[in-house]
Amino acid sequence: MIKLDTSLNDAVAAGQKAITVDAAMLVKLTDMAGSLAINLTIALLILIATVFVSRWASKVTRRALSRVRGFQDDQTVLAFAAQVVRVIVYVIGLIAVLQRLGVQTTSIIAVLGAASLAVGLALQGTLSNVAAGVVLLILRPYKVGDVIDIGGASGTVQRLDLFTTQLANANNHKIVVPNGKVLGDVILNLSGQTTRRIEINFTVGYGEDLSQTRQVLATMAGAHEKVLADPAPWTGVTGLLDSAVQVTLQAWVRSGDWWQTQADLMQAGKEALDAAGIEIPFPHQVEVPAKGVSFARVVAVPTDETQGD
Repeated sequence: MIKLDTSLNDAVAAGQKAITVDAAMLVKLTDMAGSLAINLTIALLILIATVFVSRWASKVTRRALSRVRGFQDDQTVLAFAAQVVRVIVYVIGLIAVLQRLGVQTTSIIAVLGAASLAVGLALQGTLSNVAAGVVLLILRPYKVGDVIDIGGASGTVQRLDLFTTQLANANNHKIVVPNGKVLGDVILNLSGQTTRRIEINFTVGYGEDLSQTRQVLATMAGAHEKVLADPAPWTGVTGLLDSAVQVTLQAWVRSGDWWQTQADLMQAGKEALDAAGIEIPFPHQVEVPAKGVSFARVVAVPTDETQGD
């Protein structure tokens, strides 16, 4: 009987101990779940705050730089600096989130170092674009609003960011050029100077008065309101072609007036030559007669339109 009571007491004690352990484990699991939920909530709040702070910081940076005299009208520097600040805030916010989730700072540094090495090897071209963007910002071969030509792609600069330069051409097509290609290619800044030169080639017959032709073209160009008086329009014979004499007109205008003024001078030049009775000949060839034949025939050179017909 005594042995039975002892066994029963041992079983009850073991059961109580098991219940106590299970209860302690349950409490511990509950505490861990609560702590994890709190950390996840705080991490989410930090992430949300990072997004808003990045936007706020970029706006403050843009506003502060716009008050600096050298950067007031320079959208290139303003946009670039705002983007750099936004990226820095995102990096800081990400580190804070990882720390809140229990990742140690030393581990973060080690992970970032390893990740930087891996990303650097995998994204050499992308990182070179970032470096090129910084160099372009320092050298300033162009700015937002300039009309440039990069390897045959021309347009107005709309944006310069860490990775690319964005252009819009005359047809409002969006052109995105990697900064690495921009820095490694020839950059033709068409609006980098305040004035530009217009050059138009006219052709007149060999029998025309060349001095009169030059005077007609110079007078026509000088009468245009957009053509600058200094330097004055220039004309000269620049080629003796197969069927005509080439006379070149050069005139200087403001960079913003170049395109329309060139079209105006081309039309006005043709009309002025017609009014002066100066022939603008069609291309033609002379058929040389055989020996003993007393006549020659002028043959018009077929154009693209006549060939199509």
